[in-house]
Amino acid sequence: MNDLLDPRLQRAFAPRRIAIVGATEDRNKVGGRPLHYLRRFGFQGAVYPINPKRATVQGLAAYPSLAATPEAPDVAIVAVGQDAVAGVIDQCAARGIGSAIVMSSGFGETGTEGVARQQELVAQARRLGIRLIGPNAQGVANFQTGAVMNFSTMFMEVEPADGPVAIVSQSGAASVMPYAMLRERGVGVRYLVASGNDADASVCELALAAAADPDIRVVLMYIESLSDPDMLAEVARLASARGAAVIALKSGRSAHGAKAAASHTGAIVNDDVVVDAFFERHGIWRANDVQGLVNAVELYLATPPRAAERLVVMSHSGAVGVLCADAAATLGLPLAELGQPVIDALAGIMPSFATAQNPVDLTASLMTQGGMYADTLGALAADPQADMFLIGVPVAGEGYDVPGMARDTARFAAARHKPCVVSAPQASVRQAFRDAGVPVFTHETDAINALHQWSRHGMLMQQSAARHALRAPSLDAQPLPDGDVPLLSEADSLALLAAAGIPTVAHRLCRSADEAIAAWRALGPQVVVKACSARIPHKSEHGLVFVDVQTADQVRDAWTACAERVAAMGLPLDGVIVAQRVRGRREFALGVRQDPLFGTVVMVSDGGKYVEALRDFVVLLHPFSESDVIAKLARLRIAPVLAGVRGEAPIDLNVVARTAVALGELAAAHPLAIASIDLNPLIVGDAGQGGWAVDAVIERQGASHAAH
Repeated sequence: MNDLLDPRLQRAFAPRRIAIVGATEDRNKVGGRPLHYLRRFGFQGAVYPINPKRATVQGLAAYPSLAATPEAPDVAIVAVGQDAVAGVIDQCAARGIGSAIVMSSGFGETGTEGVARQQELVAQARRLGIRLIGPNAQGVANFQTGAVMNFSTMFMEVEPADGPVAIVSQSGAASVMPYAMLRERGVGVRYLVASGNDADASVCELALAAAADPDIRVVLMYIESLSDPDMLAEVARLASARGAAVIALKSGRSAHGAKAAASHTGAIVNDDVVVDAFFERHGIWRANDVQGLVNAVELYLATPPRAAERLVVMSHSGAVGVLCADAAATLGLPLAELGQPVIDALAGIMPSFATAQNPVDLTASLMTQGGMYADTLGALAADPQADMFLIGVPVAGEGYDVPGMARDTARFAAARHKPCVVSAPQASVRQAFRDAGVPVFTHETDAINALHQWSRHGMLMQQSAARHALRAPSLDAQPLPDGDVPLLSEADSLALLAAAGIPTVAHRLCRSADEAIAAWRALGPQVVVKACSARIPHKSEHGLVFVDVQTADQVRDAWTACAERVAAMGLPLDGVIVAQRVRGRREFALGVRQDPLFGTVVMVSDGGKYVEALRDFVVLLHPFSESDVIAKLARLRIAPVLAGVRGEAPIDLNVVARTAVALGELAAAHPLAIASIDLNPLIVGDAGQGGWAVDAVIERQGASHAAH
């Protein structure tokens, strides 16, 4: 049993006895609709309507209180006014009820007073040992058992059916939209959860309860606030262990969207870039919209996602083949280069004017040569380069054996264990393929997007499983020198980096002009002279950096200028750094910060003064490997330049990767001491030449400071 699974919530997903506090005769009210659904959808357990003013509610015997029920319910639906909720929770505790679905509103979503009311409710529930779903929750539905404890009107309009999909959402609307889209495609849904304010049981913990069902193969999530990422990581791990997938739509990408999400649920807004990195690390696919959330579900159910690269397109329309090839190229999904044996086999099957290459154009001969379809699939299957198949059926009707094509496609996919999808604008054609169990799409673009997502998600899940071998250090020793200054000086910062195995520029900290000249003689002939003070993180802004110093007199003048200017600022001087002047091909900036939710976060970007403006950077969550860094750097806009252009050698990205890993390990090993690290620049040479950390600032944990 998973230690994070709460049996009280698991009982709420599959209850045998349900109480509805605030049950009403009117099925169009919040307290009436769950009761109507329980009866309509065949719930076989006991249902206890709680209404002290009625003897019966919707044909069932009613009870004046929870204490009067014949047996203790597994879960209570709370549909009363906000002022009465606390009293109901007391009744739940007295009756031994482990969880409550609080549909009542007027809590954290309403503002300051509501937040305080919600906090009091959670404290009360935890004191009494009761788990809350909500408040402001639309509810929980289990369509396998008919335990539909949810007040959405959607189930009046779109008939449910059990299936291997769970939808868990913080928003009521965002839970039923994907439900309706899946049901329209004939896909069944077992669990639908709209968790509301997540005051106690979070959307992630509820997703874990759903993912624990071994029949669930796809978990769809809508997240406004990610407050417990460790729980979400466990959802992904539990699902992935049996080949199931987690697809999440996280709102709040834009500033306006984040503000709206916060006002919607009282949510804590997360750094969206870090959320992306977290999802990727744990093999969770991030959808861009509701369409993206559901688009590939049929494909996932037909074939569990795995890493795949090359696509084969087949159609009886040359135009559709070209459109598919264009769409695949846009997403970076390469078409397979068919081998000569396969091309020869195709030439023997297809008419002479057809195209025996990828995309494969069967031409209108498909209408008169029914066997050509299956024979072509068989020939393509022999090509080892073919990982995925897309079949375009832009038009079919009288003269086309559509049911036969559907059966042949289904047999082909089952025998080869490779994803095979169909695009067809005609509803009748789609239905024939769907009846045969083949994933089918209206538009070729949706089909290509689904294949791209399926293959890339499989790669993420594979990489995530491999990362479980990486372990974050647990020791938190005190690595920083004593002091009450928020920042370490450059000299102390570089010393810590060097001790962590990061290559640093050769330098000396000098406390007199004579020491500086001696350092120049040892490190020269060209050096950089910089003031060193823990209270001055940005030295160049104050004229405290002297570049390309080449003589003893220049060294003495630079040392004197540093000392005088720092004294004029009224700040202490730790000394003057004399550093060897190094030159490379490229500058990089690396940064580390400790995120209260996600842990140690490492950023790597192109260097220079336009880092923030251009935002060409990647983010990784510790622990990660050097290969993870290299793969991420390939996504930068400057990646083609880093690889070498017009005869240039590639940049030494290995030293960047080693430095990023070392920075992450240093900060993660000392989370109570190190708040952030700023390494800028890391000067890097050609491949094999290495690099040097030239300047760095480390911030103590708990410190706050204003830049001077």
